[in-house]
Amino acid sequence: MTVQSDAPRASVQPVDTLRTWLDEADRVLVAAGAGLSAAAGYDYGDAERFKELLPALHRLGLRSRYLLGVPLPDDMMWGYWAVHIDDIRFGAQPNPLYRRLRALVGDRDHWVMTSNVDALFARNGFDPDRIFTPQGDYGQLQCTVPCVRETWDAKPYLDRILAAYDRESGRVTDRAALPVCPNCGADVFPNVRVGPEFVDSAFMPAGDRLTRWLGDAPRSGRLLVLEIGAGFNTPGVIRWPMENVVRHTPGARLVRVNPGHPDVPADLGDRALAVPFAADLLLDALAG
Repeated sequence: MTVQSDAPRASVQPVDTLRTWLDEADRVLVAAGAGLSAAAGYDYGDAERFKELLPALHRLGLRSRYLLGVPLPDDMMWGYWAVHIDDIRFGAQPNPLYRRLRALVGDRDHWVMTSNVDALFARNGFDPDRIFTPQGDYGQLQCTVPCVRETWDAKPYLDRILAAYDRESGRVTDRAALPVCPNCGADVFPNVRVGPEFVDSAFMPAGDRLTRWLGDAPRSGRLLVLEIGAGFNTPGVIRWPMENVVRHTPGARLVRVNPGHPDVPADLGDRALAVPFAADLLLDALAG
């Protein structure tokens, strides 16, 4: 099925169908990719926000937060990570879009699976014990070796870096503030999936609980998978697994909310709904 994705506003039919499917759902699995956080104001490709936060890197010709693989001195790279993670992960203010999504789910039995590492679900009313984040969490650091299968709270390390960070040069002025593994002294890195060294020990128990919950779905009422903002950067994390969940769960339905890639598999037939607009527009339409 192919859906045009350039509609300037939410059409009535997908919104009405989603309302009906939510009313008929006993369980909801919210599955989210980067598009949800972008719609909520955390767009990694936002050049203006990048310039505001990281003027020194902007002067070097960099224009977005996608800096993995960019060769920078370690004092500049940790300056970037500290500013970026502090902005994305540790903001104290509630996010209106995530709060509206939590209200939409309501008191239905639900889980969250997300490739996002910003903890915005847990920070906005979703139960942390029912959130699976297979790509990690910016709130933790890990050894790059790794010498141990454990992680450390990132906040104290980042606070030390920020205290020694010079915004104009983009450098951390005190090298003693640069973090190292407290166990072996090797380099550390945010606890996010970038390669085989990723330490996933803290996240897999939630994945196991989600698997058991999904296994109960045929006996526990109709399941609705509400997938938001999951495109083709890492389709094997959210997009394709959600199709398979619906494919192998009797009576389950898939709603795919994505302004650029809303297509749903033809084999799911009338159990899949393509919604070709962003999450903020969808929630606006549902509130109308």
